[in-house]
Amino acid sequence: MTVRNPRLLVGLTAAALVLTGCGGAAPQGQQPGGSGSAKLKVVASTDVWGNIASTVGGEEIEVKALISGGGVDPHSYQVTPADSAAVKDAGLVVFNGGGYDDAIGKLVQPNAVVIEAVKLDEHANETTSEGADEHGHDHGHGSGEHNEHVWYDFDTVSKVADELAARLGDLLPAAKAKFTENAKKFKDEVGALDKRVHAFGEANKGASVIATEPVAANLITHAGLKDVTPAQFSKAVEEGNDPPAAAIADLEKLITGKQAVVLIYNPQTESGVTKQVKTKAVAAGIPVVELTETLPQGKNYQQWMSAQVDALAKALPKK
Repeated sequence: MTVRNPRLLVGLTAAALVLTGCGGAAPQGQQPGGSGSAKLKVVASTDVWGNIASTVGGEEIEVKALISGGGVDPHSYQVTPADSAAVKDAGLVVFNGGGYDDAIGKLVQPNAVVIEAVKLDEHANETTSEGADEHGHDHGHGSGEHNEHVWYDFDTVSKVADELAARLGDLLPAAKAKFTENAKKFKDEVGALDKRVHAFGEANKGASVIATEPVAANLITHAGLKDVTPAQFSKAVEEGNDPPAAAIADLEKLITGKQAVVLIYNPQTESGVTKQVKTKAVAAGIPVVELTETLPQGKNYQQWMSAQVDALAKALPKK
């Protein structure tokens, strides 16, 4: 798993984002039936899943995201006693799974109401030993593994929204219809994003791209683009290691030979090596598109993803 620059984690291990309704801050309240606020407590591992939970749950729930901000790495996040208490006290826990935020997943009690996003990804169970699913698409990291960054898979995100509506409806039956309506609206917006990806994907089908780290591999695959990044380079960066010299040389050849139309850059895994790759791409006239892991401040999931989809579409060749 990724072990990002430890300096980014200083002072952030206790960071938590409290969301309510569509993402506004609110003090933590009591479970329904208790004293104080009647809102249901929901804990999410990251601000991405927390924002989606807030969108579906609306004003009926109070969401606390344990990991937020661009400098925090869920792979290497160190949980705090406060995190453990929050998860224990939650009526519903939402986390990514698949090795991405395991530290938080391990806090979940056996009888807790839980949504694990990776388990809703149909490709997780279709991947073969060669890394291709039954449709022949590679959803891995370039190394034959399933890609756990499933918030870049719009089908899985929509399933999480449905699961949120169902679980919240079980916990708060009086608001079940509202949760279902909120989930539908959210899925409609995600569906519109999906159509835009298909549109620019069809116009650039099979176009080669390179990526410093496979955070957006699901989106790249869904768009019909071809990730030609050397597998050893991607794997090393994701795991927080320096890529082998041969892998760096192979990637630089792709850049200087203009064998890719876009460099997809994850600033949250930035290192001296990735900075060098970015500099060479700019010098070669290859557009650089930043796709990140966590929400920018003040943006919801739809706004964030829409901006990223637009940036990728704009960077691709016009046909």
